[in-house]
Amino acid sequence: MRKLIYAFNLTLDGCAQHDKGYVDTELLDFYTHSLETADTFVYGRKTYQLMVPYWPSVLQRPNESKADTDFARAFVSKKKLVFSRTLASVDDPDTRIAHGDLREEILKLKQEPGKEILVGGIDLPSQLVELGLIDEFRFVIGPVIAGRGRRLFDNLTLPEKLRLKLIDTKVLKSGCVALHYAKQ
Repeated sequence: MRKLIYAFNLTLDGCAQHDKGYVDTELLDFYTHSLETADTFVYGRKTYQLMVPYWPSVLQRPNESKADTDFARAFVSKKKLVFSRTLASVDDPDTRIAHGDLREEILKLKQEPGKEILVGGIDLPSQLVELGLIDEFRFVIGPVIAGRGRRLFDNLTLPEKLRLKLIDTKVLKSGCVALHYAKQ
């Protein structure tokens, strides 16, 4: 069965808004490398509309950095599944919109052949955690205290605490810390 992995970067104080975080060449290279083990992204509408058209447009701009274009190329090459009640269509042939039951769609996706499945964003991953469908968590904590903004798992409701096992850590030169956890 394929693994569903929640991958996200956030600030030291748990802020989950990308404009408050920390991104540099090293972090983009780290994420580009991490995409090698996956072939599918799962997003809610809001996160999808942040990621697309931004990353595909990077490939159209000749002055972008190598790190940006490498990540954009890796991002564009993956299939995307978007959960939305309002999005009717998308222009990307590698994107499918799901309007059905979240649990059923994810369980079906996990049974399909392929590589790992990455989920990003805030709201949709919280729902997937509540449903017990996230297998691993890969967070990069940036050396920034934002002071305000949306926080990870603000509205999470669990019947009991979720115990995780630390699989790996990596400290980047920038001071970012990558944490990799699996469900116990």
